[in-house]
Amino acid sequence: MSSTVKCLVWDLDNTLWRGTLLEDGEVVVDDAVRRIVTELDSRGILQSVCSRNDHDQAWARLEALGLAEYFVLPEIGWGPKSESVRRIAEKLNFALGAIAFIDDQPAERAEVAYHLPEVACYPAEAASTLADLPAFTPATSTVDSRRRRQMYQAGFRRDAERAGFRGADEDFLRTLDLVLRVGRATEAELSRVEELTLRTSQMNATGVHYSDGTLRGLLGDPRHEVLVASLTDRFGPHGAIGVILVERHPDVWHLRLLATSCRVVSFGAGSALLGWLADQAARSGAHFLADFRPTERNRMMEIAYRFAGFDDAHCACRAALADPASPDVQRLHLTPATWDGPTTMRLDAVDLTPAAR
Repeated sequence: MSSTVKCLVWDLDNTLWRGTLLEDGEVVVDDAVRRIVTELDSRGILQSVCSRNDHDQAWARLEALGLAEYFVLPEIGWGPKSESVRRIAEKLNFALGAIAFIDDQPAERAEVAYHLPEVACYPAEAASTLADLPAFTPATSTVDSRRRRQMYQAGFRRDAERAGFRGADEDFLRTLDLVLRVGRATEAELSRVEELTLRTSQMNATGVHYSDGTLRGLLGDPRHEVLVASLTDRFGPHGAIGVILVERHPDVWHLRLLATSCRVVSFGAGSALLGWLADQAARSGAHFLADFRPTERNRMMEIAYRFAGFDDAHCACRAALADPASPDVQRLHLTPATWDGPTTMRLDAVDLTPAAR
């Protein structure tokens, strides 16, 4: 199992609630279990259901108990529970080691453990203690983690509408009322910024992890800009989706880090951020350098830089910022030009030009 559980899958009868729904009709949830559900949700741990029950009757009971909203991708039916747990993990795009399963029946736990050995299985009597376990205690709690379930639920609604949309991807994006916001990082946002640099690998230009302490130090450095990008649409927030670290020199801006969430690649957020940065540099009369260090996973980021116009052309600004201590880091160069802005989203961004400071 991974160090932190990302989704807990609950059985219902004699686990989430006391009693058997099809036999007792009326079942109740202990206050201790209800507190666990809400506490895990506040920590950003998703929760789902895997139960042998009539779907409509079980879901109606969850709604009557005021708990239905807390569960994503419920699997309520009569098939093997290991198959249900696997489907939940696949739909969430989570590794099986990030999934936990809780059930009162030893045979059900054994069936899941046999077919999915990476999944941690817990007996029902352990429910009230889960919040005390390290696996259910994330290292940090951010604004985004506390609303992670709502963001996933919005994503499912968004995906369902896209599946029924007849037209080009770009046309669909225009229907979403996307708003990309870029602002200077606040103290409260820094834990999420650190999380982005740590977790994002495919869309991290250097693969470098900036610690919370390092980022806080750079907040007070007038030469550096630590920026956070967030995205919203008519379905709800995507949360913080990008972090940018720029070091400004008189004639050149140095993009030391650009990391964006893989969740928003298809929305064009990365390209919009690069276009906006290049435009800000151009309006400041500066050339633009971007660090890129190839890793096994960030080929998409190199393509994004090249598509934006970054190249290996010789320029004196690159020589001035050479770093012999980092020979594996490429300094890609761009002579910026002004930009008309994105075509599929609204941009609400801080002004970094000298006249605005």
